[in-house]
Amino acid sequence: MQDRLFADDRYSVLIIFQALDAAGKDGTIKHVMSGVNPAGCQVFSFKAPSAEELDHDFLWRYAKALPERGRIGIFNRSYYEEVLVVRVHPEFLEKQRLPRKDFNRDFWRERFDTINGFESHLTRSGTAVIKFFLHVSKAEQRRRLLDRLQEPEKYWKFSYNDLEERRLWKHYIAAFEDALTHTSTREAPWYVIPADHKDVMPSYPKGERVKGKEEGLFRPSQSKLNGAEMQVIVVLARTGLIVARHHGPLHLIAFGQHHRLVESMVSPVLPSHLHQGPIFDGRMIWPMPTPYRDLL
Repeated sequence: MQDRLFADDRYSVLIIFQALDAAGKDGTIKHVMSGVNPAGCQVFSFKAPSAEELDHDFLWRYAKALPERGRIGIFNRSYYEEVLVVRVHPEFLEKQRLPRKDFNRDFWRERFDTINGFESHLTRSGTAVIKFFLHVSKAEQRRRLLDRLQEPEKYWKFSYNDLEERRLWKHYIAAFEDALTHTSTREAPWYVIPADHKDVMPSYPKGERVKGKEEGLFRPSQSKLNGAEMQVIVVLARTGLIVARHHGPLHLIAFGQHHRLVESMVSPVLPSHLHQGPIFDGRMIWPMPTPYRDLL
């Protein structure tokens, strides 16, 4: 599939991963895309903007990193940070030296509209935009952050800033819900993936990547992919980017208290769903657990 994308030289693919800290974005990208030819794929992890980037509009630095025709681009965090982190930390807007000073709800609606217009332009220009939100609960995030302090091989992952950001959990959840609600379109829908448990899905037999004629065909392997990664595989298969084969019916079990079937989990979150309640109300994702005490 990747070879045909490159040979046709007409389309490109942009895959976006957004999540709160410790949700597993890096591991998901590593495992799900491990079979992709690196010559035709590029991953960008965006950090704090530079002085040059702050002198341009908020989409400028992301537009520079878009994949060329025939290639796959992966954004580990993206321009959605401009309606998430920046919204939770409005002081960051001061560095952007914007003409307007009133950063009210209308301001954020305008940013949502700008993003929707940008993604609509990309789609019309031949770039397929696939967006994943890896949702981790507050309790599971706490456990993973503590693991980083207790396991020497994970020390490098720990940042005190993660604890500071955790104090703003409710603000981040509200920002995510608003952003996903207003930017999930038919052209570029969001896929909400539960990321609490790293158990491997039991419904898939062991498998391996097939070479030869069927090169690019992906057979899920119990020893390598966890539940969240498997659901990302299913979404990419449905979009045609990869081909997933399994034996027997597809059973995706939602993790959490209710153990629901979650074929809806790998369906896009579209505006037509939203009249039934917020994205996080338990329909698209299992109910949020009772909050645990903060780390600090």
